[in-house]
Amino acid sequence: MSNFIDAIKERARADKKTIVLPESMDRRTLEAAEKILKEDIANLIIIGTPEEIEENGKGLDISGATIINPFTYEKTEEYLNLFVELRKSKGLTYEEAKKTALGDYMYYACLMVKAGDADGVVSGACHSTANTLRPSLQIIKTKPGVKLVSAFFVMVVPNCEYGDNGTFIFADSGLEQNPDPEKLAAIAACSADSFELLTQHKAIVAMLSHSTMGSAKHADVDKVVEATRICKEQNPDLAVDGELQLDAAIVPSVGESKAPGSPVAGKANVLVFPDLDAGNIGYKLVQRLAKAEAYGPITQGIAMPVNDLSRGCSADDIVGVCAITCVQAQAKN
Repeated sequence: MSNFIDAIKERARADKKTIVLPESMDRRTLEAAEKILKEDIANLIIIGTPEEIEENGKGLDISGATIINPFTYEKTEEYLNLFVELRKSKGLTYEEAKKTALGDYMYYACLMVKAGDADGVVSGACHSTANTLRPSLQIIKTKPGVKLVSAFFVMVVPNCEYGDNGTFIFADSGLEQNPDPEKLAAIAACSADSFELLTQHKAIVAMLSHSTMGSAKHADVDKVVEATRICKEQNPDLAVDGELQLDAAIVPSVGESKAPGSPVAGKANVLVFPDLDAGNIGYKLVQRLAKAEAYGPITQGIAMPVNDLSRGCSADDIVGVCAITCVQAQAKN
């Protein structure tokens, strides 16, 4: 396990937050819960009926968690009324709210956070990204002043001299399909903030392309050039540059020859991909071929931390994402 995640766990322990795990129907969630409680990383709320917990938690000690059965919990009524209030402009009725929140625990989890009874949610082991994020956007909503919600992976590459001793943020690798220049600039700025929060080191942001500083001409390159311009204009203190090919972004000798004088080339630790195809393929290549730890997709831009998991995640991945969610929640307070 990397120093990165050890440091995150240490920070999580120092100021424990309450995280909701809605996927009691997935054994990996309960295996992760046992580890989180044992390592004292967070206070946990697990949503599920006694039957679900019994069936999926066989042989696991999750006695330290608060188990909430939404069908009998005394605050369910309060949460449902809150849901109706939040969605009244969309015409949500009490009956629909009840059917939705009790039929999909992710909605229930988001209502708990919105009501102030928890600090964050981690889900996605058996739900798609859309099914994890839709409830959070409907209930918790975006952070004030944030243009869009995006997603990143923290990549920790073993025995790697590039980036921040092998630690990188890859964005957007989980959510925004084909961002325009304004959105790409916003993703870069948000990802820099996330990098600095999680690593406590300075972010150096590369706007990636198949071109370096005009070496290729194409509308896709123009998009990245324009995004870089917007990002620099809006964030004058941020070390950001582009467009850069991947090797020019992270390998000092290549950066020096392809983009001499760039403050970022050869030193980048935040890699902003031009679209979701590139970002998703990129993180999976590094995860599988370099045997990197991949934590995410971590979301940024929601008013309270709600994090998605890859459906291929392990229990250890869930533990790591829970620890990251705690650190994000600490920053909110």
